[in-house]
Amino acid sequence: MSLNTCTESGRLGKAAELRYTTTGVAVVTFSIAVDERRKQPDGSYQDEANWFDCVMFGKRAEAVQPYLAKGTKLSLVGHLRQSTYERDGQKRSRVEIVVDDVELMNTRREQQTADPAPQAVEAASVYDSDIPF
Repeated sequence: MSLNTCTESGRLGKAAELRYTTTGVAVVTFSIAVDERRKQPDGSYQDEANWFDCVMFGKRAEAVQPYLAKGTKLSLVGHLRQSTYERDGQKRSRVEIVVDDVELMNTRREQQTADPAPQAVEAASVYDSDIPF
């Protein structure tokens, strides 16, 4: 048995990018900064950002993309996926988070100062195709 689940919360470093596959599936990519507090030799603490690449697919990705502006605070649940590729004759590897669920965590004041985005998403249009029955 294997377990592959991760939960993260942090802020976006830049606005999420929306693309489509050749078959028309929406793909949203973004990076999230997750702070880690580390104790320094002098006894003080300093926050250091860890950056994680994330990808989200389908109608939900397309619906949430307008809300994913630079600095947006969010929480996500997903799983890790490793991909390998070759560049300049060198084999390379990358691990990214495939996002299964995302929740925006901005306060109302933070949302008002962020880039304008649509105010409502019709839930039925986002989830209809996800229901197998």
